[in-house]
Formats: sequence, structure tokens, C-alpha cells
Amino acid sequence: MSTVVLESTLTCPECGYVKTETMPTNACQWFYECEQCRAVLKPQPGDCCVYCSYGSVPCPPVQEHSRQKGCCS
Repeated sequence: MSTVVLESTLTCPECGYVKTETMPTNACQWFYECEQCRAVLKPQPGDCCVYCSYGSVPCPPVQEHSRQKGCCS
């Protein structure tokens, strides 16, 4: 089994601002406020959290399990 990556780079879809954040391991993050434009990011339909929608790396539960099983349920 591969190592779970805890850092993901989020890209704001509104202004393009990029920031690397450490993902929580015990919960899904449904909201994230962009530091530059203050847009509140929410998961895209079918994604469980903002990291799966806007991050360079999916959240830890998705990394540990297949996307078909989902996460955070």
C-alpha cells in the first residue's frame, strides 16, 4: 500500500490563486475560503470535499480507498 500524501495544492477557480495546505485526516473539508479573492469553494458534484475538486492531490480517504467506494460517508 502506498503512503498517503497529506499536502495538496488548492487552485481557486475564481481567481487562480494557488496555495498548498495540509489536509485533515479525520474529516472531509466541504468549504475553503480563498485567501486572495475570498471566494468560498465548495465540492463539485460527485466530489466529497474541496481537495478532491480543486486540489492537486485527493483527500486522504480517497487515497486510501477507491473512488467507487467513496469517502467520508
